[in-house]
Amino acid sequence: MTSQQEVVDLVERSLEELRPYLRADGGDITLKEVTDDLRVLVELHGACSNCSMSLMTMKAGVEEAIRKAIPNVLSVEAVNLPDPSEAPPSGR
Repeated sequence: MTSQQEVVDLVERSLEELRPYLRADGGDITLKEVTDDLRVLVELHGACSNCSMSLMTMKAGVEEAIRKAIPNVLSVEAVNLPDPSEAPPSGR
């Protein structure tokens, strides 16, 4: 079993690999918390915090990288982005 600190270290390492790409677009990311049930909470900064592609960045970039390092992570959520399940239906 992986300790909480080991999980945090693996998440930080994953984020560090992504940072150059985010910074190239004027953004950044920080780890806010890893909960006991292995929910990873991050915060996007700069251009990443209000970019129309932020949700895609979270799913295809951040979540994928973290799950690759820690497959048993329950979820990866940005604390400063809207919940995609609460988005209005397309075509409105």
